[in-house]
Amino acid sequence: MDDTYDFTAHDIGPDINALRAALAAHGITLPTLGVDPLTLAARATRPPLVALGNCNVATARRMAEVLRSAAGG
Repeated sequence: MDDTYDFTAHDIGPDINALRAALAAHGITLPTLGVDPLTLAARATRPPLVALGNCNVATARRMAEVLRSAAGG
């Protein structure tokens, strides 16, 4: 995983949209997926965090299923 971040390009919207699309391809929707506002406002040395938000149990199970399958299990 590449942890480098270009602070001059602070728009992480495309990254969030890509994650949203990838999740949707597997039938997963995280309604509160977005930028964590506290880390966006306070970022001095680190990029803002992506807030995955809350989800119901069915969504959590589906995510676990997709991740297990992607890992070969």
